[in-house]
Amino acid sequence: MNKLIAVLVAGLFATSVFAQAAAPATPATPAKPAAAPAVVKAEAKAEKADAKAMKSEVKVDTKADVKVDAATAKADKAKAAADEKAAKAKTAADAKAAKAKAKADAKAAKTKAAADAKAAKTDKAADAKADKVKAEAKTDKAAAKADTAVVKAEGKADVKAATVKADAKAAGAK
Repeated sequence: MNKLIAVLVAGLFATSVFAQAAAPATPATPAKPAAAPAVVKAEAKAEKADAKAMKSEVKVDTKADVKVDAATAKADKAKAAADEKAAKAKTAADAKAAKAKAKADAKAAKTKAAADAKAAKTDKAADAKADKVKAEAKTDKAAAKADTAVVKAEGKADVKAATVKADAKAAGAK
């Protein structure tokens, strides 16, 4: 459900960016000169790049969350299977102990301990694998966020450069 909400919110932001880019640029005060076409074009390009970067970040976040969920589910399944196997081994050991009480008791205890140790080892391995996938997902999210920040910074730099260029052109025309 969280993923669906995230996708819908990202879509809302993307459509609002495109809707704003289509609106005609009118100056707020008549005293200021109209923005140069290069500035408007640079701003539109920056907004489009920002929207694309946000969409990409949401997509990477969603994929990372899916990977984490899958790894966690797989680890839980492995734990359950190991616990079930350990339970079966304990039951088998108990049945054997009933036939030869004294000798079998020692062997059953040993078998139970081995089954528990094996289950603990499997649990630990499954948790380690899930933790690794979680760490990779966190790294993917951080990389996507960094990429988004770079795209935003480039867009701002393009807009600033276009504004400076337009201002210089306007100053030279006077």
